Amino acid sequence: MGPVNVDSIYVTPLKQIPILGGDVLHAMKRSDPGFVDFGEAYFSKVEKGAVKAWKRHLQMTLNLIVPFGSVRFVFVDGDGSLREEVIGENCYARLTVPPGIWFGFHGESAPYSLVLNIADIPHFADEVERKKINEIEFNWEKKK
Repeated sequence: MGPVNVDSIYVTPLKQIPILGGDVLHAMKRSDPGFVDFGEAYFSKVEKGAVKAWKRHLQMTLNLIVPFGSVRFVFVDGDGSLREEVIGENCYARLTVPPGIWFGFHGESAPYSLVLNIADIPHFADEVERKKINEIEFNWEKKK
């Protein structure tokens, strides 16, 4: 894994198509920037005020989408540079995160938000590193 930094993360605005009875929310096409391959897709519920931190994938490229609610993502690279992004219903976008960046996230909406990850490889235990929440200094209570 070569050096990566928080500037390697990119944000792709996504289409929301208003439809009577419920909108269509785009997520990803194979022709989109950020698409590398398909390994698996999974959802993670995050309750308002909950923090899920810290993880770093060693091989997986993440494509994070929040179709329901709002989530604040915090990314930290090997130099300690920090980047925050808030996505969700009011800022519908996809975050593409290369391997090697520490991240955590915070639920901003009640009762919960939903995160979708479209990953380029299937998840396996030896591919991810974890730290306790206090091992990277960050004030989750402050607003961006």
